[in-house]
Amino acid sequence: MPNSAAHDYHAFFDRLADAAAEAILPHFRETIDVENKKSGGFDPVTAADRESEAAMRALINATFPDHGIVGEEYGSENETADHVWVLDPIDGTRSFISGLPVWGVLIGLLVEGRPRYGMMSQPFTGERFFGDGRQSRYQDRDGARLIRTRPCGSVAEASLFTTSPDMFEASDLALFERLSARTRLRRFGMDCYAYCMLAAGFIDIVAETGLSSFDILPLVPIVESAGGRIVSWTGDDDLASGRVVALGDPALHDDVVAILSGRG
Repeated sequence: MPNSAAHDYHAFFDRLADAAAEAILPHFRETIDVENKKSGGFDPVTAADRESEAAMRALINATFPDHGIVGEEYGSENETADHVWVLDPIDGTRSFISGLPVWGVLIGLLVEGRPRYGMMSQPFTGERFFGDGRQSRYQDRDGARLIRTRPCGSVAEASLFTTSPDMFEASDLALFERLSARTRLRRFGMDCYAYCMLAAGFIDIVAETGLSSFDILPLVPIVESAGGRIVSWTGDDDLASGRVVALGDPALHDDVVAILSGRG
C-alpha cells in the first residue's frame, strides 16, 4: 500500500480521471437512458454517472484501502478517515444529456477534513485543472501551464456566473439579482466549468446555492491555489450550507458578501 504522505497525488488524480473518462465517453452524445432521482423536480442520473464513480471507487479502494470516499451516486464509506476522496462523477449531468461539453469529473481529496487537492477533468475536450494548495495547473492535449486568477477592481467591473437561476429559492434569487445588477456581465449554464475559468483568469465571481460537498469541495483547491477564494454567502469558510461564492480577486470579498448577506 502506498504511503499517503509521500504519494504523488497528482499522478493518481490523473489515473482516476483516465478511469472516469473511459467509463463516460462512450455515452456522451449518444442515446442514453436518463433517470430522475428527485420527486417533484428533475435531478438526472445516467449509466455514465454510475460507471464513472464505480471505476474511481474501485481504483481508490485498491490503492488506498484506508482512505474514505464520499460520492454522489454511491454514498459514503470510512468518511472519518484522515484522507477522504470526494467524487462527483459528472458535475453537470443536465449539460451532459444535452450534449454540451461544460460538464466535468470532479475529484477532491480532503486531508484531516480540509480540501487539500482537487481536479476538474473534462474528458471530451481533453482538459484538466488541478490544484494542490500551492499552485493550479491547466493541462490540455498541447501541454500544461500554471494558471492564476485575475485582478478585479470592483463589483462594477466583474463578470458574474451561475449555473441557472432555477437553483435559487426566492429570497436567495433576490440577493443574487442585487449582486447581478451591480456587475458588468452575467452568464448562465457553465456548471463546474465556470469555477475553472475563474481560476484561469476569465471570470470574476461565481455565486450558487444548493450545492453538496461533492459539487464544491474538489473545486476549492483549484480556485484558491490560483489566487482566488471560495466562501459562503456569509463570508466564512463553512461551505456546508451550499450557499457558495467564488471570487477571483479576494479584494471583492467584503463588497460581495455584504450584498449576498442583504447588507449591501
